[in-house]
Amino acid sequence: MILTDDNFVTIVEAVKQGRSIYDNIRKAVHFLIATNIGEIVTIFLGLILGMNAPLLAIQLLWINLVTDSIPAIALGLEPEDKNIMNKKPKDARAGIFSDGLWGKILVEGVMIGVLTLFIFSLGNKLYGLEVARTMAFVSLGMIEMVHSFNIRSEESIFKVGLFHNKYLVGAFIIGTIMQIGIVFIPSIANIFDLVTLTSTQWLYIAAISFAPIVIVELQKKLNEILFGRTVYEYKEARN
Repeated sequence: MILTDDNFVTIVEAVKQGRSIYDNIRKAVHFLIATNIGEIVTIFLGLILGMNAPLLAIQLLWINLVTDSIPAIALGLEPEDKNIMNKKPKDARAGIFSDGLWGKILVEGVMIGVLTLFIFSLGNKLYGLEVARTMAFVSLGMIEMVHSFNIRSEESIFKVGLFHNKYLVGAFIIGTIMQIGIVFIPSIANIFDLVTLTSTQWLYIAAISFAPIVIVELQKKLNEILFGRTVYEYKEARN
């Protein structure tokens, strides 16, 4: 570490910034791998269960370009946690996937895949293959964008604030407009083999899209009950 001034308080600020950058890198990697595992689970498990392909190649490409990349960039710009200096120092030998990150990624990836297969199966049973693929396509993109808010903190997103990261809010709005908009533009919808959906089908999509919030919030609450808080307020940490 090289100080560019004679104020040793700069060391504290440097450590704080370094911790924030490291955490944001973990969040972006966490999100990208979890969502990609979700897409793999959707296709692979669907084939194992003898279903028709839930998504086409061009649909997966769109999801990777839009609903994966934009939120990941926004997570990399997450404002620093106000309690970041109260956390214990990390072991210099620990990798980026330490502290059970791989386990979280796998569980969340399976969750995304199972939710997408559920909406696809429901749509296929009630409305047919083309509608089912459209519902699965829109739902997968929305599930991933909604899930990006879960990754912001180990604590409840309602405690840390839904709108604290303006970049993520912007990414969600832009991604939602793009993800839903292509269904309503016939020339683009034809390229992606998408069909028009009814209001009932959109309600199914809305319900399944916000399921990750409920599931992860319950998981965070369970962790808090079983293991206690992992982050403490500054005043509590000093006492």
